[in-house]
Amino acid sequence: MTDATQQFFISYAGPDRPWAEWVGYHLERAGHQVVLDVWDWRAGDNLVHHMDQALEQADAVVALFSKSYFDPERWTQDEWTAAVTRRDRVIPLALEPITTADVPPLLAAKLRKDLHGLDETTALATLREAVNGGARPTSPPPFPGTTPADDPAAVSHGTKPRLPSSTGQPDVWNVRRRNPDFSGREAEIAQLRDGLLSGRQAVVRALHGMGGVGKTQIALEYAHRFAGQYDVVWWVDAEQDDQLPVHYTELADRLGIARPEAGSEHNARALLQHLRTEQRWLIILDNAENREQIDPWLPEGSGHVVITSRNPDWRGIAHQTGLDVFSRPDSVSYLRTQIPSITSEEADLLARDVGDLPLALAQAAGVIGSGMTIGRYLELLTTSTARILEEGDAPGYPAPLGAAVGIATTGLESDHPDAAALLRLGAFFGPDPIPTRWLESARSRLSTIPGDPADLMWPHAALQPLSRYGLARLDHETFQIHRLTQAVLRDHTGPEEAERIRSDVATVLSSIAPGNPEVPDTWPAWASLASHLIVHHAVLADRPELRPVLLKTALFLLRSGQPRSALSLTTSLRKVWASELGEDHPDTLSCTQYLGHATADVGDVVGALPFVEDTLVRRRRVLGDDHPDTLHSAHSLAITLNHAGDHVEAHRMHQDTLRRRHHILGDDHPDTLLSAHNLAVTLHSLRRYPEAAQLLEETRDRLRRTVGDDHTHTVAVTESLARTWTAMGKRFAAQRLLTGQRKQAKRRLDRKKKRR
Repeated sequence: MTDATQQFFISYAGPDRPWAEWVGYHLERAGHQVVLDVWDWRAGDNLVHHMDQALEQADAVVALFSKSYFDPERWTQDEWTAAVTRRDRVIPLALEPITTADVPPLLAAKLRKDLHGLDETTALATLREAVNGGARPTSPPPFPGTTPADDPAAVSHGTKPRLPSSTGQPDVWNVRRRNPDFSGREAEIAQLRDGLLSGRQAVVRALHGMGGVGKTQIALEYAHRFAGQYDVVWWVDAEQDDQLPVHYTELADRLGIARPEAGSEHNARALLQHLRTEQRWLIILDNAENREQIDPWLPEGSGHVVITSRNPDWRGIAHQTGLDVFSRPDSVSYLRTQIPSITSEEADLLARDVGDLPLALAQAAGVIGSGMTIGRYLELLTTSTARILEEGDAPGYPAPLGAAVGIATTGLESDHPDAAALLRLGAFFGPDPIPTRWLESARSRLSTIPGDPADLMWPHAALQPLSRYGLARLDHETFQIHRLTQAVLRDHTGPEEAERIRSDVATVLSSIAPGNPEVPDTWPAWASLASHLIVHHAVLADRPELRPVLLKTALFLLRSGQPRSALSLTTSLRKVWASELGEDHPDTLSCTQYLGHATADVGDVVGALPFVEDTLVRRRRVLGDDHPDTLHSAHSLAITLNHAGDHVEAHRMHQDTLRRRHHILGDDHPDTLLSAHNLAVTLHSLRRYPEAAQLLEETRDRLRRTVGDDHTHTVAVTESLARTWTAMGKRFAAQRLLTGQRKQAKRRLDRKKKRR
């Protein structure tokens, strides 16, 4: 294009990648240097850093203008804003008709060239003119696809792409209309494109995921977005795999190679043979489920095959990509586009309640857009889930979510009753992953699961059909059912069966023992368990076998810094237990005490006092003054009083509790040392610093001897001692104390890493 080598950064929106590749290829063929993200940056790289570096080094930024380019949600806004701010040369190229209203004021004054609606030769001449004012090469490069040596399967760095089509459709095409509401999924489409460009022979990619996750929609968007890169795009409904020869015969007929008298199987095999010799074709097998039936009919040659499926097992046939639900920002963006009146907060709440499932989001937009308030829809999602999920037009999806779940579970019941029973059981857990080891350990006590309790292959054998039907996601340790699928299943379960299933769920959850909830090493296991207890605690609270684990869950939430969750849980439990067990029952009293802790931890210390005081009064009356539980309540009340500012009364109570614990438990018992620590904290609040420091030093020495330097209580006492020394003016000593503790902690961490 010019003899003067320049470096260009190409700025574009995801849907316009074919244009970016075409422009980048021809700029490099002209001797320029090009930075294009899909050529030069890898997954996991720092996008902001790379963009800043590219803009800093570029002689000019080639900006590919389109409606997508000016979407405020896209990174392109940061790119062109940075380029204009730095006064870099910006070369705008319009890929579709753009009005002045479409272009931000910063770019409105920039002269731009139109590439849309041009043939290959004219488009290339326009690119040259935009870059260097009209210089012409002595001989233009050949039109893509006219040279047999070209590799049409790979549109990658250094390989010539074809000019993106203005019409968007190749000569042979049977793909249905593009979904105008398609949103998000840029990373997934980029991954699919990169995967299809990764080989020189026919590349097969399988997109798999649960029903309603948008597999077909991604394939449809890909077909339209990259249609200009293919001569043949053929969509096949592969759910009825025995009809594949018929669909292939239709394509053979369009290509002019079918023989009507030969039959569909002969013509289908003739098509497969023909595709081996052709280039630039894309076959989409939508809703394929049976890999054994699909395998013999997979095309080979220099083309691409995309499979969409609920079945995740395409090993040995295709490169697999598992699709998950929308990210929350994509969900919110979609809802705000479809329902202009919705606020970001309402969209976030709605997206959360439908679990970010694309089909459910589309249905919600359809119902709300036709006259239902958002509040009413959210209410019905809770009270009448199955009913509301049968409503709402979701263009591009074959059935509403409620119906889709019903169809899948009916087939599962017929073919795999053991898997269907496991699915119903899973529906009454929380929406987070369910560890399969929980079920394995409780199998012999589960009344709703058919079959031999001693079957060594359960639940593995029952989980596989759930995955194939798209009703659950599996990994090697857990399975997960989407929250809306769970809700539909629960709504379709009769009261008697639901009660039996809840009993089995209680059996499983009550048998799990993650350990002491006050020890941080156990918190990951407690978090997994808590997620299933909390979501259904209202219907599990009346089961005696679950009361101990529910109380430990409340303690875990408090110790791990989740006071609001603890407050919600203990408020609900106390209401049930006080009514059914009585105010003086030990479990009610423990729950009330934890409720007081949670209330104080969310900042309402005054509101916490009645709960803590009431628990102490009742325990003194029922258990006596010296019972460990009574002393626990006295200790808690003293802490709460100190936080409320009544340091004198807190000091008196801590002294009394410490004296009793010394007598009953001994000097080195953890509860005794805890009382000593909090008495010292109260002395600090009373500004009796020397007494506080002496008690803290004694307590720290005992803790180091009994539980070690790295125990959380030892660390807490050390920090309290440093604060007291600082208040006494011994800042350097306090700093040395904390520095030494940090160095010790680092050495211990390093030793742990080496042992691993």
